[in-house]
Amino acid sequence: MLIKINGEDVDIPEGSTIKDAIEISNAPYKKGSIVCLIKGESEIQSNILKYKIKTPKGSILIELEVSEKSQPLTDFFKENYSQFISNNVRWETSNEVAIGPVSSNFEPSHDEFAYFDNEVLISLSGFSAEATHIIFVKDDHRNVYGVPKYSDRGVFARVIGGRKTLFSLTDDDEILAIEPVIERSTVRESTGGSNLDEVLEEGNQLFTYVLFEPNFNSPKSVEHLFSLIRNDKIEVSFESNSFVGFYELTGLTKEKEEITERKRGTVTLRNDGFGKGRVYIYREDRVRAETHTNLATVKQGMELFDIAKEGDFVTVRSSPDRIMLMMMTQKEAEEKLASLGIKHIRTGNEDDDAIVVTQEPESTVGIIEAGEVTTFGLASDELLKVKLTDKAPRTRWYLEKITGLAEKPVGTLKVYFAVPDMNMFMFNGDNDESKGLIPENNPTDIMKAGEIGVTNMSKKNVGLIGIRTIDTTDFGPTGEPFSATNIVGEVVGNIEGLNKLKDGSTLYIHEVYDDEEE
Repeated sequence: MLIKINGEDVDIPEGSTIKDAIEISNAPYKKGSIVCLIKGESEIQSNILKYKIKTPKGSILIELEVSEKSQPLTDFFKENYSQFISNNVRWETSNEVAIGPVSSNFEPSHDEFAYFDNEVLISLSGFSAEATHIIFVKDDHRNVYGVPKYSDRGVFARVIGGRKTLFSLTDDDEILAIEPVIERSTVRESTGGSNLDEVLEEGNQLFTYVLFEPNFNSPKSVEHLFSLIRNDKIEVSFESNSFVGFYELTGLTKEKEEITERKRGTVTLRNDGFGKGRVYIYREDRVRAETHTNLATVKQGMELFDIAKEGDFVTVRSSPDRIMLMMMTQKEAEEKLASLGIKHIRTGNEDDDAIVVTQEPESTVGIIEAGEVTTFGLASDELLKVKLTDKAPRTRWYLEKITGLAEKPVGTLKVYFAVPDMNMFMFNGDNDESKGLIPENNPTDIMKAGEIGVTNMSKKNVGLIGIRTIDTTDFGPTGEPFSATNIVGEVVGNIEGLNKLKDGSTLYIHEVYDDEEE
């Protein structure tokens, strides 16, 4: 049984489920992600209503009528539009532009009808089915076009874009292409279920992942997109008719990079104003906006974003893929870079088993363009592993933002005060970012060893971060009372490394997630 998986023909046994097909084809898919099942190509075509007609003067966009009388005409157009390609404009007047001819099986009417600008009709010139033309109406008028009998004046579509192009055409201009316009509504109306146990049928189309192509003219913004992807999945925060939004990094500022029109499949980053830091993927075309940086394009699998809803996860890939070396060993980084033909320079702890905690250049685009990267290594027992809590969302976002953990696997904290004999270690905060740190997830009777505390806005030193390596029942790790201390997480690995810290030194930290080992 032949089906398509991510655009490729795959032969699978009769009775196979979506899950079976994914396993047989080894298609990219992460557990918990949605899939998109389309019953067949004919079903997609039947739901397409818009077509783009390309000429040397520009493009004309038409939208098909949906009515009982226009159905035979729209069916004819869908089945035969390719025959109009490569023909010149047949004629043009002040009232009309004609393309064709092709043959049809229609029977002509001899009646005169009124026509209105932007209407598109089928005409049997000379009342001959062998001379079937498409007529674009430029101005209101009356005429006898020999339109198919029993239709509504032969009208089957309307011009909804490119009117200026229409008026500029002459009989020297060629029809270069006619292309169906795939929209979100086209896919949604063609979509079957996403249950992995659903049994597939001959001709089904299955989409399991999205492929991004990064925009090399927006290197910093591209990293912002990569930061939203974890375990090869991205979570939808918001969806509307025209776009899906990803709001996890709202508030993170990136300078403006390349600005382009927002076509269907364009990925943008809000670079200024309300919602800066949000990423948008467009389901429909939108005009250029200076507040939106173009950071990537969806090259495959847009169908998944067409059906995605808030809270859905989508499996994603990128070509080229992100070059993220942090949390690899120096040896692993060397092997990865060698496979990409990129020069590797080791610094810091250069041992094979040392953990990479920084890379320069940081961005994937920067590394590819430079052809080399410098990594800084650290002994594995010097890297603090932490797990953050959802019980203090504002404080968690504050910590992830100022350490850099919001965008990369390894963050940093600058030591403000380190006293191993008192089992107390404090780290610099950020005065601007700490504004609005309301009390949340405060300890009650005890602050356990390894819990990470942040001073909230009830005290002057708001934003200060602290860790104690023993339990305490009197005050938090920043020296403040429990009511002024927000518990943001806990140390889950290498807490002994804190004893090596000195005032002014840098602590490297890695955030551990529940699903990190999946």
